[in-house]
Amino acid sequence: MKYKYILFDLDGTVSESAEGIRRSLEYAIGTLGAPMPDLDDYTLYIGPPLIDTFLNLVGLDPVTAEQGAELYRSYYNSRGKYLNRVYEGIPALLERLGREEVKLAICTSKFERFAEEILDILGIRNLFDAVCGSNLDGSRKDKKDLIPYAVAQLGGDIERDREQVVMLGDTWFDAKGARLCGVDFIGAAYGYGAIPAMAEQGAKAFADSPGELFDLLR
Repeated sequence: MKYKYILFDLDGTVSESAEGIRRSLEYAIGTLGAPMPDLDDYTLYIGPPLIDTFLNLVGLDPVTAEQGAELYRSYYNSRGKYLNRVYEGIPALLERLGREEVKLAICTSKFERFAEEILDILGIRNLFDAVCGSNLDGSRKDKKDLIPYAVAQLGGDIERDREQVVMLGDTWFDAKGARLCGVDFIGAAYGYGAIPAMAEQGAKAFADSPGELFDLLR
C-alpha cells in the first residue's frame, strides 16, 4: 500500500448520518426558539465543527451557541446516533485494508465518545485501530489538529511520516485540514460535500463509492 496511516472521516465517508444530525439540529434550534435555517443543504452543517454550525449557520452568540451544542448532544446521544447507517462497501473495504500492513483511524470533529458509540452501533469498531474526535470542551475540533492527533494515536509522527498519511473525507473541511497538515487527501464523492470545494483544497482523487477507495490507496 502507498500509505501506512489511513484516516477516515466519519459522517458522509463511513456512515450515512444526515437524518440523525438534522433532527438533532432541529431539536436544539427549536428548543432555543431561534430562527430555523434551511437545512436541506447538508454541506452547510455536515463537516464543520458543531459549535461553528451554531455560530455561523444559526447565527447565535457564543453563549447561546454553547447552549445549542449541549441541546444537540443531548438529543443526538439519546436518538440521533441510532439513525446512522454504514455505507455499503465500507465493512468489506476495512476488512481488506486490515489484511495489509496499514493502520486505520476514524478522524472526526464529532465528540470522540459519540464516534466510538456510533462505530459500536454500526458494528465496525473492531475494524479500526483508533477512534479520534474532538473534546467535549470544543478543543481539537478542526481537522488540522485532529490529523496529527490521529497519526500519533496510531503510533506515527506527523512530521516524520507525513508522506505515509492520507485523509479520506467528503467535505471541504476534511480537504483543508489535510492540506494544512501537508498530507494527501482523497475525496468521498458519494458523501455530503461538494467536489469542486474539495478539489480547490488539493484533493488527489475522488471515489464514487467505498469500493473504489482501495485502488486509490495503492
